[in-house]
Amino acid sequence: MPARRRLLAAALTAVSCLGVQALAATAADAATDSGPVVSRGVTIPEFYNPPTRLPAADGTLIRSEPLPLALSLPGLDGPLPGRATRVMYKSTDAGGGPVAVTGAYIEPTARWTGSGPRPLVVVAPGTMGQGDQCAASLGLEHPLTLNGQTVSVGYEDLSIYRLLARGTAVVVTDYAGLGATDRLHTYVNRVDEAHAVLDAARAARAVEGASVTASSPVGLFGYSQGGGATAAAAELQPSYAPDVPLAGTYAGAPPADLTEVTEGIDGTELAGALGWSLNGFLQSDPELKPIAEARLNAAGKAALADLSTMCVGDAILRYGYAKSTKWTTDGRSLSAIIDSTPELQDFLDTQRIGRLRPAGPVRVATGTSDDLVPHAQARQLAVDWCRKGADVTYAPVVLPNVISPLLNHFGPLLTDQGAAVSWLTDRLAGKPAASTCATLPARP
Repeated sequence: MPARRRLLAAALTAVSCLGVQALAATAADAATDSGPVVSRGVTIPEFYNPPTRLPAADGTLIRSEPLPLALSLPGLDGPLPGRATRVMYKSTDAGGGPVAVTGAYIEPTARWTGSGPRPLVVVAPGTMGQGDQCAASLGLEHPLTLNGQTVSVGYEDLSIYRLLARGTAVVVTDYAGLGATDRLHTYVNRVDEAHAVLDAARAARAVEGASVTASSPVGLFGYSQGGGATAAAAELQPSYAPDVPLAGTYAGAPPADLTEVTEGIDGTELAGALGWSLNGFLQSDPELKPIAEARLNAAGKAALADLSTMCVGDAILRYGYAKSTKWTTDGRSLSAIIDSTPELQDFLDTQRIGRLRPAGPVRVATGTSDDLVPHAQARQLAVDWCRKGADVTYAPVVLPNVISPLLNHFGPLLTDQGAAVSWLTDRLAGKPAASTCATLPARP
């Protein structure tokens, strides 16, 4: 069997004050504890404890160590798909403060057959959860964690291995607070995620043995939460990281409008993501805490604290199909409360993606039946970017509409992934993109 197919086969086989105070206490303990942290029965290596003082420059590599890949095969030119390094690097959060972010860099064994130097792809993971044990870098070492307390699947390993098989180097970010034990993950915060993505590209250059340099073209690859992160990174690259030579961005099912996404996920299999969002919002903007205290009942506050340590599998099993009306003091949904609360509307408005022109060509893919991260708002992102003169390839993924919102959302991740990888590697090889803006009308 060809090496590339063996790689793919190997990957496929593995594949609120009460609540807020509890979360803050957990983060504080983690920041002062020099030993390993245990999250839902999973021991987080001491590597993930950030130092007290961080470097000044964004993208500075703080520390690194070899990362054993669970899915690895021997090859004539070295292990397949390559040699992995666990990394921690410095970034800046949405409030302008320093933050340590973890991730992994993989130097591929496969040759890059395109023109120019070996490129680098930053993989922004889809929704993993909010517990430190859910980090994508840990998923490379432990693709499946099932211990009675947590269920975590490293499903991003497949996209990572497909990219490595093309000869691109890959760096995957864990985002701020996911993995690194000093704070809570600020789920779907566009600035935190965009900065983590762009600084991962900078940090990769400093990894020992890395073949990528400052002149290596960079691609961004993400779906769902990752699609929002790469979309935001493409918008912020000109101002935040002009030194990152961005060649192309794939943003699959991006949550560009969180107001619509909040309504879309409520009551679905992934309703737990509402808790992750609220937890992240409260950490990003502490002024929202009095609103959470007034609007959330005891069940809601307990859910937020519980979800703060959960991965996707845990949340589906414990909070699947939960309705936010059960978490509020007046029985209204979170969407209804947002609609009537200017402070929440203003905060979510700051998270809107699509108001800046992205750097370089972008490919927006969204399932036409996706009602979890609603298709219409993702498509609107492509329209908004086209109106700003961006080079946009819009790729609707047409699949049958099934009963499960999670499957409607997850299906395009798999069916479109090969086309997305090909599109991005073409951009990294210097091939021009074919914009579809001229054929993209304003309405769905």
